[in-house]
Amino acid sequence: MLLFVLPAAMVLSACVATPQPESNTAAGTPQVMTGSATAGVPTTSAPLETTQASNKAPVYWIGRSNENVFLYREFRDVPEQENPVTRALRSMMSEKPLDPDFFTPWQNPKKLTTSISGKNVITVDVSPDAFNSNLDDDMAKRAIQQLVYTATAAGASSGLVDSGQQIEVVILVDGHTDYVAFNHVKLGTPTARAMGMVAPVWIIDPQEGVSVPDGSVKISGRSTLPGGKLRWKILRVAGSSDKTAYLSGELTASTEATQSGLFSLNVNLAPGNYEVRISQIDPGQPAREMNVDTRGFTVK
Repeated sequence: MLLFVLPAAMVLSACVATPQPESNTAAGTPQVMTGSATAGVPTTSAPLETTQASNKAPVYWIGRSNENVFLYREFRDVPEQENPVTRALRSMMSEKPLDPDFFTPWQNPKKLTTSISGKNVITVDVSPDAFNSNLDDDMAKRAIQQLVYTATAAGASSGLVDSGQQIEVVILVDGHTDYVAFNHVKLGTPTARAMGMVAPVWIIDPQEGVSVPDGSVKISGRSTLPGGKLRWKILRVAGSSDKTAYLSGELTASTEATQSGLFSLNVNLAPGNYEVRISQIDPGQPAREMNVDTRGFTVK
């Protein structure tokens, strides 16, 4: 997890009985994928991860929200045979996301190595089979940023790079520059994290599919709009598609410099399966769920 101090939690107990609306995020990994422009989305970048004691690897995935496409992060258990950056990238290229709303266009490569220079430049050398997906130009650019975000996150969280400076990534293919990734993006030059790629609303905890003790359950995340209003919903889940609204409310993302955009709440939950949905509120269409993120979890 990011090492932030979250705002004081709210204990909520009001119940509602409206049915669950359909999700606005994609749940598959099509072979031919197209992206879309992020018009109207704040052009911000996720704060670079800080050094953590956990052995879990930060991995970024691609997900859809409304009409846009964003990057979302999960922390994954990975083997320790390789360095932290290689481990995270191998997970990104060979595993499926925990959250079914996310996907990755990368393929498991025959060769993958990474190195770090003293100038905070991460070099990734991968075989061409990693790019065996048919993408349009927009999605190809997001896939490259998915790699850049994952590599820089792994380097920063493991303390291998200075998180106080900009970190860049150079992607080589079989040791060579000038490869055109996914037939759209020319590689070989240092690339930093691009603005506007991360999700405007992002649930950090709980992660998809985890189990937590009953009682007070903490939900935390971040928004790209410090001080922005957010709507949250807790749904009870009975089966793959039977979801019933259970709790709901609103909260405000923090404006404090050290907690910019972070939000947190506590809800009292009995044993069962749940889904949390958090979205931004559109002042022009208050009923609309904008930039939704969801997580499914179990309370025992």
